[in-house]
Amino acid sequence: MSIVNLAAYRFVTLNAIQAWRPLVAERCAALGLRGTILLAPEGINLFVAGTREAADAFIDYLRHDALFEGKFSSLTFKESLSPAQPFRRMLVKLKREIITMKKPAIQPELGRAPAVDAPTLKRWLDSGHDDTGRPVVMLDTRNAFEVDVGTFDNAIDYRIAKFSEFPEAVAAHRDALADKTVVSFCTGGIRCEKAAIHMKEIGLGHVYQLEGGILKYFEEVGGAHYHGECFVFDYRTALDPRLEPTPTTQCFGCRAVVTQEAQRSPLYEAGKYCPACHPRRESARAA
Repeated sequence: MSIVNLAAYRFVTLNAIQAWRPLVAERCAALGLRGTILLAPEGINLFVAGTREAADAFIDYLRHDALFEGKFSSLTFKESLSPAQPFRRMLVKLKREIITMKKPAIQPELGRAPAVDAPTLKRWLDSGHDDTGRPVVMLDTRNAFEVDVGTFDNAIDYRIAKFSEFPEAVAAHRDALADKTVVSFCTGGIRCEKAAIHMKEIGLGHVYQLEGGILKYFEEVGGAHYHGECFVFDYRTALDPRLEPTPTTQCFGCRAVVTQEAQRSPLYEAGKYCPACHPRRESARAA
């Protein structure tokens, strides 16, 4: 039996998250779901997994239950399948932001930056320019270790360690983007949505966000113009353009991403070490 993995987010003002938290957790437990749901004053962000029946019931719950006052009625879900449950437990957390940028003035609910869908982006990348003839550049808004697993061809990567570093990084390179059509992207769309709004606010005139992120791109057009895999924050670690889990994993010891090639290293031992944290390597560094 396949497990259905659901991912979704929406920026919308939420005033009752304290009261919602136990009720949402109770419903997820009753459905046998596992994963993580983040509730914040600015919206919801979720990654959950369960049976097809449970997934459909959860989608119906969020979209139609009177508890939510219709706030999630248009919530769009991205789906993928896995042979086993990729999460160990179910968590419903309250946060200040559903994705931390530390820019409280950025409020996607009040107006999104323009979005480009996957088929249109592929057409632009096929031709090397947008519909007006302007050069297209892809800007990866993810953390450096995620980018290393895979990204779009020739994508700009600022090597950030956390998303809150993005505003400073893009400000330092603003002039290089000024005459380009910039498409910001991330795993599922949430980071690139805030990033695109920020870039519009600092004066970049031709900015888009990739609708639904890499996962939606894979779902609609496959892996064209993308190399490698897409890192995901669950026990699958990475998905290929068919949205299927790959042999890539994370180190039990240091949580570094370990590719299939690195797993063949004598410094890799499943459940203990990887080439980045093996005691022999650490000893050599100390010497």
